[in-house]
Amino acid sequence: MTDEQVDLLFHALADATRRDIVKRAIAGEHSVSELAAGYAMSFAAVQKHVSVLERAGLVTKTRRGRERLVTTDIATINQAAQLLDQFEELWRQRVNRMGELLALETGESR
Repeated sequence: MTDEQVDLLFHALADATRRDIVKRAIAGEHSVSELAAGYAMSFAAVQKHVSVLERAGLVTKTRRGRERLVTTDIATINQAAQLLDQFEELWRQRVNRMGELLALETGESR
């Protein structure tokens, strides 16, 4: 993923409503109208949230008749998980290295 894609992804996931929409879309396909009914905000506001998620690649919208159906793009969810795993590994390496340095300082062996 490019830096721009990562920025879009984490910006989209930074909002609780958008994270909830992703969760609901993972559970199954929903129309934008169905999604909007679950929130205390306007239909237009929910549409904007879905657009942010779509730009980030987290969901896709397809037309079925008069409805726009929202589904999760599992590939993008997996990419986000891989990014977070990479960050976790970096931090684990840093913590381990700090432990090694502290052990050297105190004369302990690891």
